[in-house]
Amino acid sequence: MSEVVEHLAELTGFRDRDVMDVTLVSALRDLLEPLSVAIYRIAGDTGQERWLTRARLEGSQAVASADSFWTEPERLPTLQTHPERLECMRERHVLQRRQGERWLTLFPLATEREVVGVLELGTESQLKSSAQRMVGSILRIYHNFQGLLDYSERDTLTGLLNRKTFDESFLKALGELGQASRHDCALADDGRRQPLPSQGTRARYWLGVIDIDHFKSVNDRYGHLIGDEVLLLLSRLMRNSFRFHDLLYRFGGEEFVVLMRCEDEDDVALAFERLRQNCEQYTFPQVGRITVSIGFTEVRAEDAPAGAFERADRAVYHAKAHGRNQVQSHAALVAQGQMRENTQLSAVELF
Repeated sequence: MSEVVEHLAELTGFRDRDVMDVTLVSALRDLLEPLSVAIYRIAGDTGQERWLTRARLEGSQAVASADSFWTEPERLPTLQTHPERLECMRERHVLQRRQGERWLTLFPLATEREVVGVLELGTESQLKSSAQRMVGSILRIYHNFQGLLDYSERDTLTGLLNRKTFDESFLKALGELGQASRHDCALADDGRRQPLPSQGTRARYWLGVIDIDHFKSVNDRYGHLIGDEVLLLLSRLMRNSFRFHDLLYRFGGEEFVVLMRCEDEDDVALAFERLRQNCEQYTFPQVGRITVSIGFTEVRAEDAPAGAFERADRAVYHAKAHGRNQVQSHAALVAQGQMRENTQLSAVELF
C-alpha cells in the first residue's frame, strides 16, 4: 500500500500533462510488472483520426517513448488498425483480449464529456480482478487531477488554452520542433518509431494573433451575454479551421492566439484566411456578421514568447488601420516597407 501511495504522490506532483502520462505508465509498470503499458489518445480532424502514443514502456525499457504532439497525422496508425481500443472506448469499460502470447487489458480514459483514449496493459496472463480495481482507482485519481489541470489551463468560457499557459507551451513547442527537425521519425509497421531519411527541410513554426473587429460595439449594443456567445462561437470556428495539433489560446477579451507548425508561409496564410472567411460567412445569432483582423509571424530561434507576439500584434494593428477584416504577415509588411523591424522586445517577457 505504501508503494501505491508513493506513486500517487508522484503522479499528482506535476502540472505537466506529458510528465503525468509518463509518470502514470511508470507507476503501473513498477506496481504490476507487465510486459508493456501505454497510453493512447485519439488525435486528428473528424474523419481522419489517428492513434497518438502519449507514453509507452515495453519490458525493462528505462525511458518511456511517445509521439510528439506535432507529429504529422499521416505518420500515425489509423483507428482501424486497433479495433480493440475503439471497442473499449465505445463500451466505456475494461476490455481483455488474447493477442498472440500475451493478454491485453484496456481501460477507457475519459474526461467529463467524452472518452478520449485508452490505457493498455500487456501481461503474460489475464489481469486479476484485484489488479483491475487498483488500476481503476489510480485512473480515477488521474482523471480528477486532469480535470484540475483543465480548470487552471483552460479559458472557462471558450475551453481554449488560457494566457498563463502560453509561455510554457511556446517554449516546449520550440524544443519539440527543434528536436523533430533534427531527428525526424516515422512509425514502422510494428508501431515503433524509426528515423526518416533527411528531407532537406527544417521545422518552421508560426504565431498568429486574432482580434474581433468592433467587438466593443457588440457588447455595447447587445450586452455582454451576447458578446460572450460571439466569443464562444468564434472559438468553435477556430477549432474547425485549424488542425488538431495547432495550439489555440484566448488571451482575454476579444484577442485570440494560434501557435502552429507549417513548412510553407503560403499555407500559413491560407489557414488564417480560411478562419477569416469562415468567420465572415457565419451568421452570429442576433448580431449577424462579425469579422476578424489577423496578423502572423514566423517564430525565430532566438525568440522569447513576447518577441513573436509583438510582431504578430503589430501586423494586427496594421490590418485594423487599413480596413480590418484581413490577414497580414509581419514579414511581408516589413518587406514592402510598410513596417519597420523592431528587435527591442525580442528578449523581453510581456506576460
